[in-house]
Amino acid sequence: DPAILRPGRFDRKITVSRPDIGGREEILQVHARNKPLSEDVDLKQVAQTTAGFTGADLENLLNESAIHAAMQNHTYISQADIRKAFVQVGIGTEKHSRIISEEEKKITAYHEAGHAILFHVLPDVGPVYTVSIIPTGLGAAGYTMPLPEKDEMFVTRSKMLEEIMVSLGGRIAEEIIFGDITTGASSDIQKATKQAHNMVTRYGMSLKIGTVNYDDQEEDVFIGYEIGHAKKNSELVQGQIDQEVKNIIDACYHKAKELILEYEDVLHKSAELLLEKEKIGREEFEALFEGHEEKLQASEMIPKA
Repeated sequence: DPAILRPGRFDRKITVSRPDIGGREEILQVHARNKPLSEDVDLKQVAQTTAGFTGADLENLLNESAIHAAMQNHTYISQADIRKAFVQVGIGTEKHSRIISEEEKKITAYHEAGHAILFHVLPDVGPVYTVSIIPTGLGAAGYTMPLPEKDEMFVTRSKMLEEIMVSLGGRIAEEIIFGDITTGASSDIQKATKQAHNMVTRYGMSLKIGTVNYDDQEEDVFIGYEIGHAKKNSELVQGQIDQEVKNIIDACYHKAKELILEYEDVLHKSAELLLEKEKIGREEFEALFEGHEEKLQASEMIPKA
């Protein structure tokens, strides 16, 4: 109820925002006090790669790192333990025991490779941190995790379009390789559609609709407000919004497909490596992308379920 915040009741409002890089480093130092860190751990570097993390996320990151180190019988928490925890905090627990058919693994490998290629070639998103075809506890058959390298206050129109393209990359790869599509891209499509809808209705980023806010979702909703309040968008305007959202999605799909076709050889190589190892990191992906297969890390094979 907005009346709760009326002047005279709460005169001072304190906003607790997500910490910047300096704040993240200080929070990490606090939570690392009673944890044995190895000499290779660089908390400043960890702070740089955790843009968007809250204080609780950072605490969880070090706790999960300690658990992983203990499970591996390590005396100290290493940078590798923190990298493992980074994926778990960002994506969720991997389910190595889940049985997946070889055909489904192949589809997932190409799907995730499609996402990864777009993360790599588009200038305002990425870079790739980890690509995996190991199922997660959240129900995903695999994941492609980018590495945020800086804190951002604003998001540009071009970046939002690139994010839509990345979301569509998995579906596009399926279509190119198999000539068919699956339900695996449902959450990607939902994410892309929501992004395009926000661009049109909330941020005034549609060249056709113009600089107008058509977002009919009130931020301060209280009981009884909707009574007698119809949607402010007419059927004509709503139809224009729906068409413009579709236009944005279609344009992004076309551009993303052109890029993936341009790097189709990398698509095949990435998928083959994923089928072999189930997970690849940034260095491996970039070496493969740049045609330096000889630089691929001889990392430990992940045991099959």
